Amino acid sequence: MSGPRHTDRPGHTEGSTLNHDTLEVAPGNVHESIQGWVPELATEEELRLALEKAFDYRGDVTVTTKDGKKIEGYIFDRLSGPTLQTSFIRILTKDSGQRLKIAYAEIASLAFSGRDTAAGKSWEAWVRQYWGGKKATGEDGLSLQPESLD
Repeated sequence: MSGPRHTDRPGHTEGSTLNHDTLEVAPGNVHESIQGWVPELATEEELRLALEKAFDYRGDVTVTTKDGKKIEGYIFDRLSGPTLQTSFIRILTKDSGQRLKIAYAEIASLAFSGRDTAAGKSWEAWVRQYWGGKKATGEDGLSLQPESLD
């Protein structure tokens, strides 16, 4: 395995441990809340933008096709081609777990209908919960260092 190890970092001395309370934490990304959003799909650009957001969304969406069929599920893949007819989403349906491929050109409307499972969760919140749980159990030598693969 190559690359620097945490012991090779500046300021590390043999036997020292990192204090998680004093580590610098970079701010995370702010995610807009789109749960419940039903975007306007009046133009090709609006459709493409909404489908990109749906792909990044961590919850179910409801796609209504131009023939009136409603499909609720998780968009797990998409292919953005030069035209709406050559662009597709792949959706894992909520009820049957079936994987469907739907052309952008077939989509009449889109709704962010499911709960965003990652909404409100951040790295900082996870770290606070992790340290709090470990301290509560009385564990010593707490670290966020990766385990050795050897």
